[in-house]
Amino acid sequence: MHKDDDEAFADNYAERDQAKALREQARAGGLQFEAFLPTSLADWLLERIERGMFASPAEAVFAIFTEARELEPHRDLRDEVLRRMIDAARANLESALPHDEAMAELREEMARPRPEPARWQR
Repeated sequence: MHKDDDEAFADNYAERDQAKALREQARAGGLQFEAFLPTSLADWLLERIERGMFASPAEAVFAIFTEARELEPHRDLRDEVLRRMIDAARANLESALPHDEAMAELREEMARPRPEPARWQR
């Protein structure tokens, strides 16, 4: 995918325009947004808050975004992390379901009613 490929980025023109429109205001006052975490990430985050690693989801977002920004110029480290993630995913492939079974399980999961997500209150 190339950044100039219209088809590759056709689904997020509105988001890109919104980012451009908000840039100056965000530079002056920051950016506030809502995020949805799927169950596994929500559990991961809440467990870390319970242990005192973060005081709130907002603090975790701040810390994780700061870490990502600081790692950005270190391509070699980012590549190593990605390589390890790929290696771990490959190791898990041995226990993965066959495609047809995985798709059937996914369709069943998507058909189930979803409970209301939990909301963190400040």
